[in-house]
Amino acid sequence: MIIGLDVGGTHTDVVLIGRQGIVRHAKVHTDSADLFHTVLSGIEQVTQGVDSKEIVRAVLSTTLTTNAIIQKKNPEVGMIVSAGPGINPESFRTNRLYFPVSGSIDHRGREIVPINEKEILETVKILKDEKIRNIGIVSKFSSRNSAHELKIYELIKEHFGKIFLGHRTSGNLNFPRRIATTFLNATVRQTHRKFFEAVQNTLKEKGLNIPIHILKADGGTMSFEASVESPAQTILSGPAASVMGAIAFAPENEDTLVMDIGGTTTDMAILINRAPLLAPLGITLGDYKTLIRSLETHSIGVGGDSVIRIQDGQVQIGPERSGPAMAFGGATPTPTDALVVLNLMKIGNKETAAIGIGSVAKELGTSIEAAANEILTSACQKILEEARNMIERINSKPVYTIHEIQEGYKVKPKTVLILGGPAPYFARCLEELSDFNVGVVPQWHVANAIGAAIARTTCEVTLFADTERGIATAPEESFNETVSKNFSKETAVEKAYQLLKQKAVRFGADTDDLETEVIEDSQFNMVRGFYTAGKNIRIKVQVRPGLISGYEEVVQNLLGDV
Repeated sequence: MIIGLDVGGTHTDVVLIGRQGIVRHAKVHTDSADLFHTVLSGIEQVTQGVDSKEIVRAVLSTTLTTNAIIQKKNPEVGMIVSAGPGINPESFRTNRLYFPVSGSIDHRGREIVPINEKEILETVKILKDEKIRNIGIVSKFSSRNSAHELKIYELIKEHFGKIFLGHRTSGNLNFPRRIATTFLNATVRQTHRKFFEAVQNTLKEKGLNIPIHILKADGGTMSFEASVESPAQTILSGPAASVMGAIAFAPENEDTLVMDIGGTTTDMAILINRAPLLAPLGITLGDYKTLIRSLETHSIGVGGDSVIRIQDGQVQIGPERSGPAMAFGGATPTPTDALVVLNLMKIGNKETAAIGIGSVAKELGTSIEAAANEILTSACQKILEEARNMIERINSKPVYTIHEIQEGYKVKPKTVLILGGPAPYFARCLEELSDFNVGVVPQWHVANAIGAAIARTTCEVTLFADTERGIATAPEESFNETVSKNFSKETAVEKAYQLLKQKAVRFGADTDDLETEVIEDSQFNMVRGFYTAGKNIRIKVQVRPGLISGYEEVVQNLLGDV
């Protein structure tokens, strides 16, 4: 059996899944100030009385790192950045203790200006005086040659705790995003590690000596141990859980819009023939544009517990949430109260819900029932408006799925799949206000936790070869090899696959459950005068996001619940 857990802004959903279906599920209140005990409470509820030997792994999707970044509650870190001529690294400053230093490597990985050791040691002194523990080091074009980052690392490694190197973040070229990604890894490391150790120790005390995986933003998982080395990968894993919870139920050969309607937000994503779209460059979180691979998602501040206000005689929904609905003990009216008043939701205190909606009705000068209908309509209209805006943004640029780029493709979803606590109560309204066919995902109230539980371990590898220089390299995998001028693209793909399988195993993958594919292969000749001097080859391969094998019956049983 597998534990799946998804931490949302309002509730944390937990499931215990066997090969035939859901054994047990729970929904607990999310305490954003104490996520560890939130997780512990959920796990205790679904494992009570269960033989621990029957549980083989746990998969967590958590908002911990995302919240820590947004709320700026992380300890200070140091950043050492080498850019060289032609660019000012100050333009990409991430924090106070950010030090541009000498050194330059060009786009082919050749050293132009060496590292200045005296300058590095002076920087070390400043950082030590500031009592900094974690450091990020980034050199431009380190994905072509990591020598400068490694040289700086050797000079400073005795003085600090964890040091993150830019070339380990991604094989993609983008200096500003590499800086931001490295910084986020360094700054959330302490918060994430404490959470990891607390969860790991508690599970062991309960006799659950099982592998712990964590969901990533691309819809795949990685082992908790691996996530400590790359904690920023866990940013925005919540929306990815929603996508993975819906993917098996989407129609084939068409586009589908997925919506997870929670208490605080509604998260949206697009599937093309059951394949999620990818953000082409990486996650953007606030001011930080990163190289962290992510599904293309969009979140808005509209949910079942959003605050309702009247502005210029019009109902406004969210984006704030001040607590639960009045039907469940809260102090302010919410869309959930409207659902209770309209008898769409059969739980909760209808009298207190009516009091809350009555105050809105008074401002609108209408009946309580009419006010409730207007609130539900306004919430659905806002969700649909944002969905159309998201589709328009996606169609304004090349469309990337988890498989490939689809030049010129225009997303035109006809079906909407919704999940989340209030999903079935919004379904009819969304369908009436749009041209979409709206369906509810089976076990909608915990579908995101199900998606996390049965998501496959994923990773990717980028290999670069320059036959004129006689090198093949995948710096993020610490791989460098001398090659001949006859080194071919086919050989590069074979080598990239070898590295990918090794990485997948480190990330916690089952070697019998690796769906691998080439997602980028390019080659061009380098010409000197009138002859070809060598080839420039770039290969990117991935373990494709999807659901783990052996749990197909879970999906079939859930389909039977529709």
